[in-house]
Amino acid sequence: MGPLAHMPALDVMWVSFYCIGFLLASILLIYLSRNKIKNGFVRVIINLIAYILFGLGSFLMVLIVATWPA
Repeated sequence: MGPLAHMPALDVMWVSFYCIGFLLASILLIYLSRNKIKNGFVRVIINLIAYILFGLGSFLMVLIVATWPA
């Protein structure tokens, strides 16, 4: 049994929505840092936040898909 097997279906749904939100936020932050922000230090911080959100969202989404019982 996976780590999500004991969670109710609605809780898993909300986690998947958070994952989608993290992925969309990372897309927006990467766009802003590449096209709108000129300060190098701020760009690095925004990129770091974006890649952390992307990694967390991707990891949780894979965890949901791989461990949720069919």
